[in-house]
Amino acid sequence: QSLIARWFWTVDRGLLGAALTLVALGVALSFASSPAAIAADESITDPFHYSWRMMVFSTMGLFVMLSASLLSPRGVRRIAVLALLCAIVVMAALPFIGDTVKGAARWINLGPFSLQPSEFAKPGLIVFAAWMFAEAQKGQGVPGVTIAFGFYALTVSLLLIQPDIGQTLLITTTFMAVFFMAGVPFKWMAVLASLGMAGLVSLYFVFGHMRDRLSRFFSPETTDTHQIDSASEAIRAGGLLGRGIGEGVMKRRVPDLHTDFIYSVGAEEFGLILSLIMISLYAFIVIRGMRRAMKLTDPFEQTAAAGLFMLIGLQACINVAVNLNLIPTKGMTLPFISYGGSSMLAMGLTMGFALALTRRRPGAYEPGASLTMGRRLL
Repeated sequence: QSLIARWFWTVDRGLLGAALTLVALGVALSFASSPAAIAADESITDPFHYSWRMMVFSTMGLFVMLSASLLSPRGVRRIAVLALLCAIVVMAALPFIGDTVKGAARWINLGPFSLQPSEFAKPGLIVFAAWMFAEAQKGQGVPGVTIAFGFYALTVSLLLIQPDIGQTLLITTTFMAVFFMAGVPFKWMAVLASLGMAGLVSLYFVFGHMRDRLSRFFSPETTDTHQIDSASEAIRAGGLLGRGIGEGVMKRRVPDLHTDFIYSVGAEEFGLILSLIMISLYAFIVIRGMRRAMKLTDPFEQTAAAGLFMLIGLQACINVAVNLNLIPTKGMTLPFISYGGSSMLAMGLTMGFALALTRRRPGAYEPGASLTMGRRLL
């Protein structure tokens, strides 16, 4: 009857096992991609400097994930709101105290560690929005929809100031999915989709770097595409079984392969087999997680859990699609795999929230229960 024993018998061990496997793969691939990281900083002599750091980040991420999975739904709401508010405060201060890298002020320097607050805003906003939508459904006069959209607009505005178009699109897509799952009428979704398209077109004309990335994607012969070309070549060279452990050569040419393009490192050294294993693990997490969310009886727990699993799946899809040159580069990490302390901690928090919400509790599940799509918020 201890806390840990109750947690072990109520948590979804399949989802937990898939997440732990991805973290282990991330640590293994960090050793495979170390030469690429060393090329980014010639002053580092230890060939496994970033690998050791990845092990530390992974341990911290696992601690956050397991700790968050112990929470009750009320505890998830409280921590999510706190994470969102703290992230918003730090993002608001980034133009004044943040480090500018490649023209974007997204990080705050904390000595040996750089924090990216937008990573923590994502799970915080999704859980908070699901809570507000659930409160609006109760019909007790709480303007949940207005509050949720207000915080969404504030978060997106701060992201565009950095600027961070990739995170903006990811948060917008997941937020709208949560809104839809909460029971919004289809006509409102059509209006929101139209506004979203108009906003996307506006971003094209406002942000020059977005135009440049689209130009490179649609007209690669007119500009330097060394990074994505090297990643694509690495994937092709891996074939079915890969070149072998430590035999990859593309990682020596491109510094960012240990972060945004870690997928191509794994594909080159371990081949299509490892690529399919990673994709299958993400698909398992999303599909199994969504199925469990659909059976929850509480509207908040339904939409929050489904939104968190969708957030993980969409981010993985975007990263893999960039590596395969299917969409323009976004600068987005592969969940649990890419090097990065903020990403690992935030993904641990996201998965921990999802595991906590889908734990078996008295009255949490009913046979045949599913997401309620017919409730109207407006």
